Amino acid sequence: MAFKYAHKFSLAILLLPHLSIAQGPGTLIPEYHPKLPTYKCSKAAGCQKQDTSVVLDWNLRSIHTITTNEPCKSPAGVVDRTICPNQLTCFKQCVVEGLDYYFAGVSTSGDALMLSQFPQAPEPDIPPPRVYLLGADGNYVTFKPKAQEIAFDVDVSLLPCGENGALYFVEMAANGGKSTYTPGGANYGGGYCDSQCPYQAWKNGNLDAGGPYCCNEMDLLEANSQAVAFTPRPCAGNACDNIGCSFNPYAAGHHNYWGPGKTVDTTRPITVVTQFLTDDGTPNGELTTIRRKYVQNGQVIASATVGGDIIEAGQCPSGEEVGGLVTLGKAFQRGMALVFSITNDPADNMNWLDSGDNGPCDPSEGSPDYIQANYPYAKVIFSKIRYGEIDSTLNNNIITSTTRTSTITTTKSTTPGPPTQTHWGQCGGIGFPGPTICEGTYTCFTHNPYYGQCL
Repeated sequence: MAFKYAHKFSLAILLLPHLSIAQGPGTLIPEYHPKLPTYKCSKAAGCQKQDTSVVLDWNLRSIHTITTNEPCKSPAGVVDRTICPNQLTCFKQCVVEGLDYYFAGVSTSGDALMLSQFPQAPEPDIPPPRVYLLGADGNYVTFKPKAQEIAFDVDVSLLPCGENGALYFVEMAANGGKSTYTPGGANYGGGYCDSQCPYQAWKNGNLDAGGPYCCNEMDLLEANSQAVAFTPRPCAGNACDNIGCSFNPYAAGHHNYWGPGKTVDTTRPITVVTQFLTDDGTPNGELTTIRRKYVQNGQVIASATVGGDIIEAGQCPSGEEVGGLVTLGKAFQRGMALVFSITNDPADNMNWLDSGDNGPCDPSEGSPDYIQANYPYAKVIFSKIRYGEIDSTLNNNIITSTTRTSTITTTKSTTPGPPTQTHWGQCGGIGFPGPTICEGTYTCFTHNPYYGQCL
């Protein structure tokens, strides 16, 4: 279940006077988008590398006055109505700042993205990151998944009970609501919506919008090391199937399918493939089936159920009022943005995902306080994002992404190898003269243009 974003903090900024267009991008913190190459695949042409990156959500950002740098909203996201009594006045007086992605828990290495639940552990007040896939044109990459598939590698080995590493589609505006009032748009993470219909102080840069912000959602993966689900959540206007119709192997009675040392072994990276099948096999057909495959060691793993890990039209009574897979298919045809997130659940301890009938976790293990005390470095790694026609992403096995748990092949050499950096050490950045290769199985993750670290 996609979460309602927590507005708990704004990053510390250097308070210097400056000039800027109103409620456009500020100049105190430059906005830097970590590169995350993805791959577009076809059976005929293979998988072609795309120039893509990630951008952090608009609501995580500092929004302050141009002249005095006074916050235009509180750390909790409440708008200061003395500064912003209405949209026009706010437009004239306030700007939105860039973010330090490393401080916010976002790092990339090649085609791998790492998200940390507690970005500056054990600091308790920094919310976990949510990022969107951004194209070279400054808009969100638009996916049209009907008669297509999407595949990615994921490492959930460091996600305990109560955590949720999620990758999902939502029907956000491709430009992030870019307008005269908010020229930042998608470049500053604007325009979020989902089937939980969140309320936000700013929507697409419009101060007085408020909410709810409902839109079609397809959860490709919601998982930790103990449980997993994929879920369609269609919407018709502001009416949404916000519960959704999940496929969870544990809930289906297969208790030894997903987990450490189980059929799908969560101590190692997993390739996840999701296919969206139509009644006529074309992108113009009606969405009828969502099919899941897992791959490890180059082998497709047998499905949890005899009929396959699938969700079919007619299986989801909770979505009938909003049109079920038919409605979701129409959203697919219009286009969806791709979202990556990590979160825990202060309200229900993520029990809906991994406890009781849904997983093996004790209901109390998902308490955010318990997680922070016992798993302060909880994180998820997504890598090798590829998409295209059915059966094209596995048959065109492109560049192997390197993650923290990647297998390293060594060969004997008669000459010394290049110098390596130790765990946690700096391994890159503009002007850095030291080693750029990490020792052992560690990988150099880029935090910003000036700093990379072995993780």
